Amino acid sequence: MIPLAILLIVSIYIFIERYLVIKKAQSEDATFMQRIKDYICNGEIDSAKNLCRKNGSPYGRLILKGISRIGRPMNDVLVAIENTGNLEIANLGKGLPWLATTAAGAPMLGFLGTVIGMVEAFFALASAGSSANIGVLAGGIYEALVTTVAGLAVGIVALFAYNVLVARINGVMKLLEGKTMEFMDLLNEPA
Repeated sequence: MIPLAILLIVSIYIFIERYLVIKKAQSEDATFMQRIKDYICNGEIDSAKNLCRKNGSPYGRLILKGISRIGRPMNDVLVAIENTGNLEIANLGKGLPWLATTAAGAPMLGFLGTVIGMVEAFFALASAGSSANIGVLAGGIYEALVTTVAGLAVGIVALFAYNVLVARINGVMKLLEGKTMEFMDLLNEPA
């Protein structure tokens, strides 16, 4: 039960921490791309870079990478942006493997407790010999069922937390793709 309790606490911590980070990454400045466009059209590249740095969001870092590649072939700009996007998504997904492992491993730990409880119950029954009664079995069966329930509960919590975070990260990916396309369209506009 102690390992299951630790896994539950770690899962809750990872979920809350990642949820807040991803929520911050999803926040969007509605005027950001228009200001970037204005700066680039006016030749104020340094001002556009400063705006990206001040923004501090994943899409701000994407656009910053794109701006730093202005003047190179469009394919180079796009590859640089995509590579930065991959790094941003990887950073957002930090901790998710722990949740996935907990979702799969916690029920297994619960089932291990079940087997141990049943072994203890039958050992106690065998040791009691002819004086065996239902009370001898009850303790081991109780332990077996409690660990099963605990393992399943922790696994279910971790699984739902994992899926919620993956869905939120997919939302950030769509946001980044949209900003990338908007920036590439900006670069392809006639002067």
